[in-house]
Amino acid sequence: MPARPFIFLTHEFYPRRGGIATFVEEMVLAASALGHEVEVWAQRAPANTAEKPHPYRLRRLPLAGSHDFTCQLKLALQLIKHRRYLRNATVYLVEPGPMLTLMWLQFLHAFRPKHVLLTFHGSEILKFHRNPFIRPLAQRLIRHASRISTLTNYTKRLLIDHFPESDGKVVITPGALRSEVARPVSTESTGSKNTQRLVVLTVGRLHPRKGQRETLAALAALPPELRAKIEYWLVGTANKGDYEDQLSRAAAQADLHVRFLGDVPDEQLGEIYAQADIFALTSMPYRNSIEGFGLVYLEAGAHGLPVIGHDIGGVSEAVINEKTGLLVSHQNPEALSAAFARLINDPQLRQALGAAGRARALQQNWTDSVALLFPPSSLESRA
Repeated sequence: MPARPFIFLTHEFYPRRGGIATFVEEMVLAASALGHEVEVWAQRAPANTAEKPHPYRLRRLPLAGSHDFTCQLKLALQLIKHRRYLRNATVYLVEPGPMLTLMWLQFLHAFRPKHVLLTFHGSEILKFHRNPFIRPLAQRLIRHASRISTLTNYTKRLLIDHFPESDGKVVITPGALRSEVARPVSTESTGSKNTQRLVVLTVGRLHPRKGQRETLAALAALPPELRAKIEYWLVGTANKGDYEDQLSRAAAQADLHVRFLGDVPDEQLGEIYAQADIFALTSMPYRNSIEGFGLVYLEAGAHGLPVIGHDIGGVSEAVINEKTGLLVSHQNPEALSAAFARLINDPQLRQALGAAGRARALQQNWTDSVALLFPPSSLESRA
């Protein structure tokens, strides 16, 4: 094993939630379990946050963890301050926030880590490429990276198409389940369902890219006899904008039972999944943002839920159409309603898709991803 540490630089770490935060935390845990010397340098946490116990060193940095210039500057100052230590480290940029900082620092010869690793999740590829000032900086950072990872083949192709410099450096590090849901709660352990209706569940921040509006519209378009059989539950809140208000108004106008459950803590999500019958996350294209994978699809599958989604971005690598769920075009709302009708009317299909989704979700593991990205002999040979 290399003596120098692997330093994860991230703005998306506990208590932040979401796909990237989950990816970071699970990769850190897996790397530690494999015997790597690991450190996490992350954004500051709120004053009342109790840190989780962890088998690695955690350094909280004096920055909020946004992508704005002030945050980039604060991170740059921290990295320059500790440049002698970082010079003999492998610095892993897990998401776009720290990448933006390193794009500027890479011109300073005094600051040059031994190795730099990168992970791209999807949307940042388009944003970096479309910005004429950022694009050449990203190209330079990619050229100097020792290794690059993506979660899906879709994101890998997207990266190579927009930044050919990455070709030959990219490995796939697939996502897996959060540690907390490796053994999901079942309906048997939580008692009987709280409702006799079928529950369609969406878990994710309330945002146009997540497609809650499209799911709601598809359910509202079902025949009255099917609408009477279902409820639509939404877990999540909006960070900004009036999208949550838009959803509330649409729900009030729909002849449908809709429940907004708000921000449910991770440790309580298992009970919500256990009450559900169908999971829906109908991601949409939104500005420069795309769905690169979606760890929540695996989480729903682990709880035995059939999934309905849009065949967009890397979703088809998280949900296998006609095997673990049903995928339709995001441009065909009638097909989305038909997919819901099909699962509502066919309990055997729901069970078969859910069982296959659970089996597939439990096959994935984080240690394989870490082994692909951090092979010690390969990095040592490039020292």
